[in-house]
Amino acid sequence: MQTLTRNTKETQTTASLEVYGSGNAEIQTGIGFFNHMLQSLCKHANWNLNLNCKGDLEVDFHHSVEDCGIVIGSLLKTSLFPLSKIERFGNASIVMDEACVECDLDLSNRPFLVYEVPVSGKVGEFDCELVEEFFRAVVQNAGISAHIIAKRGKNQHHLIEAYFKAFTVALRRAYAKNEALGIPSTKGIL
Repeated sequence: MQTLTRNTKETQTTASLEVYGSGNAEIQTGIGFFNHMLQSLCKHANWNLNLNCKGDLEVDFHHSVEDCGIVIGSLLKTSLFPLSKIERFGNASIVMDEACVECDLDLSNRPFLVYEVPVSGKVGEFDCELVEEFFRAVVQNAGISAHIIAKRGKNQHHLIEAYFKAFTVALRRAYAKNEALGIPSTKGIL
């Protein structure tokens, strides 16, 4: 299990991550909907994650969401790289009632995010635009190229939950063990 602490003037964030875990999550960010999304992420990735973030929520949720993404992405990077004996590529389409979201990703060590999703308003007190900030922080710090595309949907809660689940299932498939692959690159390194 990897552990990381990030302290800034805006947040104090500590997390421990076991990528090949059993889906156990202890998450406290002070943001109910975000906690729910991270718990869903852990369940479908089979991660064990302990995350505690104390942020300047009186300002807004941006700093906490972004810093959680930075910490999770950094922990992913140290847990997965250098890549060896895993699939490397993953994809998933996830349906949540009327919503359908697709994610394709590559554990390339070349971070890039394509995020084509409808964004509007809030879910409870949570600004929907913060989802992109979270994923951008994760992929930048983990070295992942990810394309998250909404195929259809209207309900923001369903769409956001499908974004998290599609990313998570694609990621789980990408780091699935494959002993025959060795280093999954013709370059010999990622």
